[in-house]
Amino acid sequence: MFDITIIGAGIVGCSIARELSKYKLNLCILEKQDDVSCGTSKANSGIVHGGYSDIPGTLKAELCVKGNRMYENLNNELNFGYRQTGSLVLAFNDDEKTHLEELYTNGIKNGVQGMEIINGQKAIEMEPYISKDVKWALYCKNAGVCSPYEMTIALAENSVENGVKLKLEHEVTSIIKKQEYFEIVTNKGKLESKYVINAAGAYSDKISNMLGLNYFSIIPRKGQYVIFNKDQSYLVNSVIFQVPTEKGKGILVTTTYHGNLMIGPNAQEVSDRNDVSTNEEILEYIVKTAEKSVSGFNMKKAITSFAGVRPTSSTKDFIIEETQIKGFINVAGIDSPGVTSSPAIALKVVDIISEMNVKLEKNKEFNPYRKPIIVKKDEKFVGDINSKDPKTHIICRCEKVTEAEILDALRRPIKTNSIDGIKRRTRAGMGMCQGMFCQPRVKKIIARELKIDEDEVKRRGPGSSILPKRASRSDIMNLKK
Repeated sequence: MFDITIIGAGIVGCSIARELSKYKLNLCILEKQDDVSCGTSKANSGIVHGGYSDIPGTLKAELCVKGNRMYENLNNELNFGYRQTGSLVLAFNDDEKTHLEELYTNGIKNGVQGMEIINGQKAIEMEPYISKDVKWALYCKNAGVCSPYEMTIALAENSVENGVKLKLEHEVTSIIKKQEYFEIVTNKGKLESKYVINAAGAYSDKISNMLGLNYFSIIPRKGQYVIFNKDQSYLVNSVIFQVPTEKGKGILVTTTYHGNLMIGPNAQEVSDRNDVSTNEEILEYIVKTAEKSVSGFNMKKAITSFAGVRPTSSTKDFIIEETQIKGFINVAGIDSPGVTSSPAIALKVVDIISEMNVKLEKNKEFNPYRKPIIVKKDEKFVGDINSKDPKTHIICRCEKVTEAEILDALRRPIKTNSIDGIKRRTRAGMGMCQGMFCQPRVKKIIARELKIDEDEVKRRGPGSSILPKRASRSDIMNLKK
């Protein structure tokens, strides 16, 4: 019998788990995939938004600003990768300047600080490679970037270290409300829980429907991206937006936390919640649109493309509430700015649980700290692919990932035995060659460490979705600008 069970091990579910692990509770996370961060949490922009885009009075507006202010401290504790960069929303004509003024007004009402509308000349001084056609820009000091999948992994690791039970490859098939508890049926058996939190992302409406709660639906909205080599990162210092549309914040140009140039996403409603394919037609649109903001990126330096599905709610706002089924909490429709809001969402859920008269006694043994896996290398670092020392034995040449980092990832509290799992934790395979050099070496280390045959090491572990169809690198490099 668990006190609280969380369904979904994305950034929201893991944020909630970590926050609740600060109390003396018997906690469980159920995740249908073989690892955490396998849905929207691993395939998004990783932008820590300022909070000016959201309509005042909405949960999005409230929690985005609160979440933004929590990032620096969270990163100091968990070492997942965050830096404040600032952002610019560009306007090219008078109509778009009116939109900037509306965003500025929203931001003031939402409590955003460090904003100002600047002229095009000042914007170009800040960002020399943006279009010379820019007339005005909304600058927000507090925006930034993070590594969202590393953040999710860090939250999950810290939760497990603080006593949370993580059950991977446990897909929920039904939930039955008993008099004093819930019976949760999974593909691997049943468990009981006094309270249930639904943080199932793109499938949160399906989980809610299991208890007859069908007051919202999830509209899957796919966004595609293009990633470039790090030598293109000179083009931008901050996050560059265009004026947003009804479907989202538009095509952005940014650097990722680890320094790759990234452009995207579009916003396309899809019927398949697992559709993370990419195609040349959409990518060409993204490239052409991004060039309106920043010209000069070299398509020959494009590394790969990826896509993610946002769980947009029919209510057009986050849903965070105890339902009419007492003890069952929906945390659903967490699309943008979900990553930014996730730490504040967790605090709100704790408040809801407190109001349900759940005894929340502080866990005096709670440890907020988690060591990083990735070791930053400076110019003094000397590594070699033939070194016998794991700390200097280079496995991934592009990202300078060492054998020691891969071993550390394998020995963490969340066990992973797939090449993609190691990739998310160490960046081995995320460089220019996309794993052509390091993948067989990573496979060999996994097999040796886990004492299994190399043939048993999979690209993705059991329970993962099939590999998506993606535009090839050569196709991306040949896209018309």
